[in-house]
Amino acid sequence: MLAIIQVPDLLSSSLLSKNLKIKIYGTIVLPVVLYGCRTWSLTLREERRIRVFENWVLTKIFETKDEVTWEWRKLHNEVIDLYSSPNVVQVIKSRKIRLAGAVARMGERKGAYRVLVGKPEEKRPLRRPRRRW
Repeated sequence: MLAIIQVPDLLSSSLLSKNLKIKIYGTIVLPVVLYGCRTWSLTLREERRIRVFENWVLTKIFETKDEVTWEWRKLHNEVIDLYSSPNVVQVIKSRKIRLAGAVARMGERKGAYRVLVGKPEEKRPLRRPRRRW
């Protein structure tokens, strides 16, 4: 029978080194999380949920068992902050700024440029949510 190994099981495995777990995080998990992030309009709630997910993954990577009691050690955010990569929310915001710069350099005939600099001509109906960039 074929065994299916999931990414959370890999990240919490004691057989893999922390460097390998970080590489797995950077090559498998991050691209999936960041797919299409240039077009998102993040709210504070969504930013918080993304940070919680990132802390959960990094906790899975850095947690260890106590050698005497074989219980999982409690990790604090200070240990997770030692991970040198920028957090996911900063990456999302920088990618959005890069996209805005690319659209601003486009010609006036491109649809994305017209959407960026144009203004809607008609009024919004009442109780419609505001459009965000």
